[in-house]
Amino acid sequence: MFIDRKVELANLEARYRSERAELFVLYGRRRVGKTELLRHFCVDKPHVFFIATLSSDLDQLASFSQRIWRFTHDETPEGFTFPSWEAAFAALADLPGRPIVVLDEFTYLFSGNRAIPSLLQKAWDERLRHTRVFLILCGSYIGMMEREVLAYQAPLYGRRTGSYLLPALELPAAAAFFSSYGAVQQIETWAVLGGMPYYLGIFADETDVFSNIRTHILDSQGILRREPQLLLMEELREPRNYFSILRAIAEGATRLNEIAQAARVGDAGTTGRYLDILQGLRVVARQVPATEGRPEKSKRGIYQISDAFLRFWFRYVHPNQGSLDLGLADAVLVQRVQPTFDQFVSYAFEEAARAHVARLARAGKLPFLAERIGSWWDRSGEIDVVAVSNADGALLLGECKWSVNPVGIDVLDDLQRKARLVDPEGRWPAVSYALFAKSGFTSALTERAAIENVHLVGPDDLATDDLEELT
Repeated sequence: MFIDRKVELANLEARYRSERAELFVLYGRRRVGKTELLRHFCVDKPHVFFIATLSSDLDQLASFSQRIWRFTHDETPEGFTFPSWEAAFAALADLPGRPIVVLDEFTYLFSGNRAIPSLLQKAWDERLRHTRVFLILCGSYIGMMEREVLAYQAPLYGRRTGSYLLPALELPAAAAFFSSYGAVQQIETWAVLGGMPYYLGIFADETDVFSNIRTHILDSQGILRREPQLLLMEELREPRNYFSILRAIAEGATRLNEIAQAARVGDAGTTGRYLDILQGLRVVARQVPATEGRPEKSKRGIYQISDAFLRFWFRYVHPNQGSLDLGLADAVLVQRVQPTFDQFVSYAFEEAARAHVARLARAGKLPFLAERIGSWWDRSGEIDVVAVSNADGALLLGECKWSVNPVGIDVLDDLQRKARLVDPEGRWPAVSYALFAKSGFTSALTERAAIENVHLVGPDDLATDDLEELT
């Protein structure tokens, strides 16, 4: 199932129509759908699609050579290979028409031959940049792609004509995988799996969310049971320490000193270096209040696991490995997952609300030009959704309630009270409000919201791309 990616496909199509030489770098987390995106893009276009493996350098060269040969020949001579990578890259310049050449899992390719980026740079400078070739380098190891391909010291620096870090799908696209679910179940599933297409394709909406969790994550034979272990062990040299840090964050430690004490992998300095690496892998994110003028200097930063599935796995699977290995998946589901599941989903609900506001901003449906979207907190309280425009002197403040009861006037009153805590000096005179609720709103709140132009958002609004303008 190929869903969404309209913006990414439109970008690739526009570059393809340019007719000039392109060296495009596409990278992102494993399972995020890079290969499927490129396959979809290549349909009905002349292309060479090569997926590197962990085989020897000579085997890789032979396989790549045969792919190039088959672009213009019906049959490939047995054992055919170019004599060198230089010759293979040079041969790309002779491909007719507007060829797309995809080098997928590019990090595997140069892990087996460290000279490949330099050889490709030489071929690009001498011949390829003067052709119509559309060369795409694709890789899953984010840190390695940024160091070895995109960084200033990398041989290919300055040659790329474009690059894109492919993100996970947002909630409306992820919800499309589960057309039989209602919006609440779609949000619950997104809270567990996030926007990774591979994970979303494993769950089935013929059964409920807990049944899918039991079958595919908690069961010893579940296809996602050991997925984070495989993912992180490929990326990290000392996975045990990183696992301890991620578990500490999943269990509620968010500040550096708290994480260091809970994870027990070293002092704050050592823990901070581990966190820097996890941030580079886009597994952990450092967040600061959206109203901070210089977020990189803020001392109010907290750390969160940015990947939804890793957040679920470290919250419920990792600490219960012993019970799960004993075959007690049903007991873990009933005694560990279900009692706290709504609390777990509420965090994702807040993320979905912030993403909804970001989509409103991109669609030009906010009453101001947003500069930052996030949340806010200090010792006096917290606000789930905050959008800031210093230039327009405007704030949007939002509260999220993932509960069985409809939201009433008291929630709006409390949010308006907290607005004075956020802006005691009147830096943002134009303040608007939004409320996000799992179970809807009372009639009294609905009437008042209409008078005061408060934006009311339910699960159906979050799980679709139908955006109502916020005035």
